[in-house]
Amino acid sequence: MDDQEKNKNPQKDADAHNRLKKIMDSSEGDDSQALTPPRQWNRKPVLPTSDQEDKQSNAAEINRHPTGDPESTAGWYAADLDKLSSEDLEGAINSEEDTVARPLPHNDAESPQTQEQFDNRSASFIPPFTTDLDEQLAQTQANSPRTPQNRPPFPPPPGSTQRNLPRQINQIDTQATRVTQSAYQDRTSSQSPITRPNYTVPPVTKAKSKKRKKSGYENIGGDGNGQSAWGCFLRMIIGMLFIIILVIVAAGSLGVYQYFKIASTLPSVDNLRERAAKFETTRILDRNSNVIYEILDPNAGRRTYVSLEKISPYLIAATIATEDKEYYNHPGFDPLAVARAFVQNYTAGEIVSGASTITQQVARMLLLDDSERFTRSYERKAREIVLAAEITRKYSKEEILEIFLNENNYGNLAYGIEAAAETYFNTTSDRLDLAQSAFLAGLPQAPAIYDIYTNREATLNRQKQVLVLMYTLSNERNCIYVSTNHADVCVNEIANAAQEMENFDFKQRDYSMRYPHWVNYIRTQLESQFDPQTIYRSGFTVFTTLDPALQESAEQIVKNQIAALQENNASSGAVVIMRPNTGEILAMVGSADFYNEQISGQVNMALAPRQPGSSIKPLVYLAAFEKGWNPATLIWDIPTEFSPSGDPNDPSEKYKPVNYDGRFHGPQTVRSALANSYNIPAVKALQYVGIYDNPNTAESDGFINFARRLGISTLTREDYGLSLALGGGDVTLLEMTNAFATLANNGNKIPPVAITKIVDHLGQVVYEYHVPDGIQVVRSDLTYLITSIISDNSARAPMFGSNSVLNLPFQVAAKTGTTNDFRDNWTMGYTPDVAIGVWVGNADYTQMVNTTGLTGAAPIWAEIMQVAVNQITGNNPTAFMRPANIVDRVICSLSGTEPSEWCPNQRNEVFAPDRLPLPKEDDFWKKINIDTWTGLRSSAACNDFTSEEFVLNIKDDAVKKWINDDSQGREWARSIGFDEPVLFVPDRECRIDDPHPKIIFSTLFDEQMVTNNPIDIYGVVDVDQNFDRFVLEYGRGNDPDNWEVLTESDRTFKDVELIYSWDLFEDEIEAGKITLRLKVFSNEEGRYAEKRIHITLNVATQTATVTPTFTITPTAMLTPTFTLTPTATFTLPPTATFTLTPTVVNTPVPSATAIEAPSATPSP
Repeated sequence: MDDQEKNKNPQKDADAHNRLKKIMDSSEGDDSQALTPPRQWNRKPVLPTSDQEDKQSNAAEINRHPTGDPESTAGWYAADLDKLSSEDLEGAINSEEDTVARPLPHNDAESPQTQEQFDNRSASFIPPFTTDLDEQLAQTQANSPRTPQNRPPFPPPPGSTQRNLPRQINQIDTQATRVTQSAYQDRTSSQSPITRPNYTVPPVTKAKSKKRKKSGYENIGGDGNGQSAWGCFLRMIIGMLFIIILVIVAAGSLGVYQYFKIASTLPSVDNLRERAAKFETTRILDRNSNVIYEILDPNAGRRTYVSLEKISPYLIAATIATEDKEYYNHPGFDPLAVARAFVQNYTAGEIVSGASTITQQVARMLLLDDSERFTRSYERKAREIVLAAEITRKYSKEEILEIFLNENNYGNLAYGIEAAAETYFNTTSDRLDLAQSAFLAGLPQAPAIYDIYTNREATLNRQKQVLVLMYTLSNERNCIYVSTNHADVCVNEIANAAQEMENFDFKQRDYSMRYPHWVNYIRTQLESQFDPQTIYRSGFTVFTTLDPALQESAEQIVKNQIAALQENNASSGAVVIMRPNTGEILAMVGSADFYNEQISGQVNMALAPRQPGSSIKPLVYLAAFEKGWNPATLIWDIPTEFSPSGDPNDPSEKYKPVNYDGRFHGPQTVRSALANSYNIPAVKALQYVGIYDNPNTAESDGFINFARRLGISTLTREDYGLSLALGGGDVTLLEMTNAFATLANNGNKIPPVAITKIVDHLGQVVYEYHVPDGIQVVRSDLTYLITSIISDNSARAPMFGSNSVLNLPFQVAAKTGTTNDFRDNWTMGYTPDVAIGVWVGNADYTQMVNTTGLTGAAPIWAEIMQVAVNQITGNNPTAFMRPANIVDRVICSLSGTEPSEWCPNQRNEVFAPDRLPLPKEDDFWKKINIDTWTGLRSSAACNDFTSEEFVLNIKDDAVKKWINDDSQGREWARSIGFDEPVLFVPDRECRIDDPHPKIIFSTLFDEQMVTNNPIDIYGVVDVDQNFDRFVLEYGRGNDPDNWEVLTESDRTFKDVELIYSWDLFEDEIEAGKITLRLKVFSNEEGRYAEKRIHITLNVATQTATVTPTFTITPTAMLTPTFTLTPTATFTLPPTATFTLTPTVVNTPVPSATAIEAPSATPSP
């Protein structure tokens, strides 16, 4: 300690000296009384200067604690470093060598320099006690007693405020705690003389001498006085030795007693390692073993436990030189250092020195509770020393030092030397060099002060101090012994080490999360398995599946796309990338910007439930495949009303879904419906599957259970409706990606995994992931069918175009999704190597503007898919594996059945072996005999009105209605060859009890020759139900193509009545085959009944009205000219011609025969 420090409080120095002198005087008198007989003290005391001084002195002594101020003396072993400046610390270090084993100065009472020595000495100086009072008194009495006036007074002690010391009186104070007022009373008063009880001296008088033989001892002294002095001296030496022995024995006994008394109240040191700090830094690593985050105890910091063998010898040497240079030599505490510190702190009246060894610091850190650890008292110091001794007795020096170096706080949340090496130098503790070791060894003394980032100069000065201490100790001990190193550590040059730290660029570590959403997800995973304290204190090294290259690519691609969609009010996006065959999550992007509060960037949208839109349709169709559908199953995309809940008895308003393009597309196979994402077919598929479990079935069914099998756990509501097929239920992107990864893995479900291994700080494996065999949740052939559909670019071309963003250079399965009002965009897709899910939208459900899954999420998905495939497979993606049991069939493209002979378009399709296409009999086109009045299949019971017709093989009444009533439906029917009215395949054969009309030609019969004109047509038209009208028609030939209407009526004829009288001549009907048809129409569209008969007309027509004119004139001979013969020949049968000729020749007047022949022609 320098002079400035020693002289900074002279008043305290004087007070301390006075207290010590008084304690010495009191204890000296008490000891004398106990060991020697009373001797009379004849000296008169020196009186105090005045009564006022006496009172002041008494008051001061009574009010002062004999050992100093208890509040000031408590805790003087622990240095209060926070109050020390850089200069103070440097001075303390410089004075450390000066205070070790410094001899105490000798005080000669006769020396004229005594007072000057006291004035210049520090508060730690111990006054000398070498004056032999008994010898002085004896000499005084033998020569000439002095009076009080001429006797030289005792010099006052240094710093004393009294001219004379109080005199001793005949009062016993066994505790030596006070000086009574009697000591200051005037000796010249009338009171009787007071004798001193402790010290008496025999009167020095001359006795009568006797002649006797002198002994050898007497000759030595020369005379009697010499013999008496020599004997007194021997007795005093023996007494002092005896006293010393007794004191040592008593002190030793007391020490042993106190030791075991204290030890009995102390905690056990057996579990010292278990009492070490209960936290270790947990580190999260990516799949390449790079640290991406450290999980810190909120109340502690970073720590990695490391064995002493893995710590640099330089660091150990620096710690020993700084903290405890006698570490390998003492029993846990340093007695000399304790004594020195006691004296220095006591005499200074404040803490100026500490004496805690490394072992004591370990005891304090680990075995004393907080209430005692920071208490400064003799009792705490004693307990600490006992604990240190016990620790040394049970643990090796190496074990203690290892605990110490792993417990120290090195500032900036670095606890333990390994964390400190990483924090400040980004290295490990075994690689620390001399400069780095000196830097770190100086930090634990005051880590808050020695902060290189905020107090660089003081911290670097501290490093220099440690270097000096190492250099000094190395020179003193001929290098520094380190037990774990094969050679001692020699420090011969320190300038370069100091300069190295001066030039070192300390970079403060960035403790922000590198991949924040991923880190938080991992923490959630850990907390689901371990409590927080275990995570904070176990020092886990957590190996995760994250691929940093894919993660960074995905983050950048999302940011770029979201920036491009700003005008569409899209603010965020999320991505999940998985390996289908292992379940490993390779990347997770939770938002476009984690730190952007305006977009709720800290919400992980990969884990937030949102509506998936049409991206869930492949799962709906897969559930339908399980129930019996196949890729060729026909679904009608037509306007359809559904019960919202799927229950036909639901009274709620009907659910009427529409397609994205606002149109309806008629009959669609599953391949076409799913590939083009038509909505009505998807709703019908869910209706077919069912939403919830059917209690009447033995096995669990329904789409909710199916989705749960695929790993979707968020569909938990009890009020889902058929809109679930279009994404009406909330799911998470992670679970959806896992479901699609199951499809990529041929229906073998492997749960998503993010953590592959956990190792504690001791290197023991706590958890390790092994790829499971998985659970076959769906048949592989059925998943392959779905894969073949959503990877079919030509199948989705009608809606998406043949060159959409989904069309990548390699085969990939993909499905987009868009929710109502453009709130969510999805694109899901996979190859056998990787499954990727993408979401785009706003975390607060704000609507986007005209942004679909194809324009919002798909570009992100397509770019990431190509990056992932290139990185994972080297741009050589694995092809989808076709299961061995898949079969191929040719189907009719329009109907999905095996093609009939009338199917215009055919194509190949793949099927599971037990789910083949329908036979050709179920194709659209069918030629059957039907009962035309009932529309049923004809049968023996009703075969009167039958017709072999092409019928549209459709049985769905809603579809029939669409075709009949909707122009789009009629157009579709015409496009495949069915004109109006469209006949549909009957549901059944007609029965005898089915209503039928009665149609009878009464006067005509089939194949009848008709020669009369007009022809009166009589018949019956009797209809009980659905009568609309009847029509009588004729046509030439047996199977006319054209019909001419003779008559029609809306009345029936229950009995035979004249229906129509047909004048052949009037209608100029030529002879020949004629078919008459009596057709009755039903008021039901397309229903009719008809009766046909075939007749031959052989009625002579009226040959031009010229014929009667020539028979009347005189030139009747000219009438049957040959020019008329051909006319008559073509107009009438030969009989008419033959009959007419004779009549004209033989009789100038027309005969009756000639007149009757053209009966159809009216007479003039």
